[in-house]
Amino acid sequence: MNKTSDYISYDKVLNKGLTLLKDNKKYTIGFYLIFSINTGLRISDVLQIKHKDLKSDKLILNEKKTKKERIITINNVVKKSYSKLVKQLNDNDVSFNDDDFIFVSQKGSVYKTQSINELLKKVFNSNKLQISSHLLRKSFGRRVFENNQESEKSLIFLSDIFNHSDVSITRRYLGIRKEEIENVYLNL
Repeated sequence: MNKTSDYISYDKVLNKGLTLLKDNKKYTIGFYLIFSINTGLRISDVLQIKHKDLKSDKLILNEKKTKKERIITINNVVKKSYSKLVKQLNDNDVSFNDDDFIFVSQKGSVYKTQSINELLKKVFNSNKLQISSHLLRKSFGRRVFENNQESEKSLIFLSDIFNHSDVSITRRYLGIRKEEIENVYLNL
């Protein structure tokens, strides 16, 4: 199993997230999937998101790992899903304010990385993939790469987004280099 190239298709994650968003007990993990697949953030940054952070069209944060500022434009998928999350919270009589964290368990505390990873393993129930929160970040990267005709330009964008020092690191991170080498042998 190659840990560096595991990813799940954007559509599969999005559909799973939308389904869970309708579930009275799993709506938070549903929004987590949708938010993560659309922002490409590390889990350490996702878990720090508060309701007030999604009140505008831009999310501005300092990444925990790199300490660099990151500005993310919130797309319509995240906006609509957030509205559904708020409705679920209200329907389930969960009180919250703008300063509260979004990714809170039913016990009332912010999820831990380990808990999210365990939930993801249950949600995706796959023996073929290395399931973890980081898988969603890679899936975001693959989606950007594919949506931009697998261009070098998209790898440059992703290198900047992921704060990689070189595009070759982004290629390896997304498993693209491995696929290209495999194709060399297949195309002989």
